[in-house]
Amino acid sequence: MLNRTTIAAIATPPGRGGVGVIRLSGPKSYAIAAALTQQSLPEARFAGFRKFFDASNEIMDEGLVICFPNPHSFTGEDVVELQGHGGPVIQNALLARLLELGAIAAKAGEFSMRAFENGKMDLVQAEAIADLIDATSQAAARSAVRSLQGAFSSKVNTVLEKLIHLRLHVEAAIDFPEEEIDFLADGKILGLLDEVASSVHAVQQSARQGQLLREGLQVVIAGKPNAGKSSLLNALAGVERAIVTDIAGTTRDVLHEKISLNGLPITLTDTAGLRETGDIVEKEGIRRAIKEIEQADLLLLVYDLSQGEDPLQLAQAYFADHIEPKRLMLIGNKCDLTGSTAEMTDLNGFRHIRVSAKKETGVQALIDAITAHAGFQPEEDTFIARTRHLDAMKRTQRYLAEAREQLVVYHAGELVAESLRLAQNALGEITGDFSADDLLGKIFGSFCIGK
Repeated sequence: MLNRTTIAAIATPPGRGGVGVIRLSGPKSYAIAAALTQQSLPEARFAGFRKFFDASNEIMDEGLVICFPNPHSFTGEDVVELQGHGGPVIQNALLARLLELGAIAAKAGEFSMRAFENGKMDLVQAEAIADLIDATSQAAARSAVRSLQGAFSSKVNTVLEKLIHLRLHVEAAIDFPEEEIDFLADGKILGLLDEVASSVHAVQQSARQGQLLREGLQVVIAGKPNAGKSSLLNALAGVERAIVTDIAGTTRDVLHEKISLNGLPITLTDTAGLRETGDIVEKEGIRRAIKEIEQADLLLLVYDLSQGEDPLQLAQAYFADHIEPKRLMLIGNKCDLTGSTAEMTDLNGFRHIRVSAKKETGVQALIDAITAHAGFQPEEDTFIARTRHLDAMKRTQRYLAEAREQLVVYHAGELVAESLRLAQNALGEITGDFSADDLLGKIFGSFCIGK
């Protein structure tokens, strides 16, 4: 075990509750808990009722004490959990008493970091704890559980084993040239290299789905006033979140709604209608709308079919810098007023969908189009993933491509070996085999205090 300090933190959320949990971890956990209760501690993993005393031997609270001896605990150290009453005053007083008795206040994510340092879990599993807590959909929660149980780590480690095997093959051929075998011309090396690259690609595809589950999609609804943007938000959200009137310019500010479409977490944003105006408040709303448009993963341009407008001309007029098929979808609203059917077509390479937000006609087709546009196809074995995981795999693929070039084009064995070493280091960053201290600090610093 790497740490000699004993840390303490409130493990339950702020606020009032029936039960509040305070967690201790470190070599003095048992001694501090015994001093707090002025009594021997219960048997390991059994709950014992105890009174909690302050420095004046007055009873502060009472509750349950549970002990988890090392190494069979969450952190791999001696851990004690104190379950008292959940009021913030008493919880803070108990924590202050533990600090008086020799503990130090835990930093954000420090319990999980100690579990990682003590070999209780790898970095992906540690991150999955935070992702499970932050999950915004059942699909995301299930994927986080799979990562916590080691599904993602197992896939990465399988690829790492293949990569290490390939490195051994290359290094041996370099170290024993007297065998008179030209490994550079041996198709086995190239075959193994391509197999590793294919495996990395397969894991990367699954990780992309996991990243979408974790981070979701930023979808912004934009267009002219009275096009039906707020009605569309209400239809997609399934609740009356935005005010809808016949008065142009009703929406003055951006409105965010977190929803789930076909299991994909979506942050849906309604914006002020885009037009020239002298109204100071409306101008500010339009400025904020433009800012949201610039940051959107997907932009839904909503226009009124009954007005006979050209959506591509509207797109060019309002956000010319953001016209690209991968970011823009054209939504013709109020098809019920034109007698046209709700359907999806192609318009100069852009997805064009006719709907009636008021009657919710064509809304499910739009939902399907949004999730398909994002490339979201969750499978039963999808695991949660982060941007840093995808970045590590991109660098792994780049180094593998460099190794292939050195092998096929230049026949440079030492450079092949170096590129493979860099690929292994990049891939190892995912599980924490190769991780800089500043990266670990950044990752665990984003966790909750007490976790």
